[in-house]
Amino acid sequence: MKENFRKNIEKVVVNVGVGRMSQAADFEKRLLPEITKELAMMTGQKCETIKSKKSISGFKLRVGQVIGLKTTLRRGRAVDFLQRLINMVLPRVKDFRGLKLTAIDKSGVLNIGIKDKSIFPEIVPEESKVSFGLEISVVPKTRKREEALEVYSLLKFPIIKKKNG
Repeated sequence: MKENFRKNIEKVVVNVGVGRMSQAADFEKRLLPEITKELAMMTGQKCETIKSKKSISGFKLRVGQVIGLKTTLRRGRAVDFLQRLINMVLPRVKDFRGLKLTAIDKSGVLNIGIKDKSIFPEIVPEESKVSFGLEISVVPKTRKREEALEVYSLLKFPIIKKKNG
């Protein structure tokens, strides 16, 4: 099974947008280290901070302000993360019936949005100080949507094929 993942998946990118949390007075000292620690626990790898490239007054955004965190997983860590995602995390999502076909774009990348990080088994909700969502992008080695669909079904991703009703 692990060999199928390694042959067919190029990388997994996990993103967290901090949004309005970055406006808090103690964001850099208290919230950012907490988010970084929890993202590292979920992915098994240290994350990179993403800073804004320009100021946008309507969003109260300044140059160099932290706007998100990103982790790129490859090879073994990507395989481990995806197996945990498929077998333990997605079944814990409330009212989860599967991933829609619209989650796969024309180049075959699967994008999964998770609203609450507490569904990951590594996170203890009672000890967590901050709540955030994350976005997971699974990039296959093939760049064709039809081939990527076959890869995802081979890897046992819970994708809904047709609409019911």
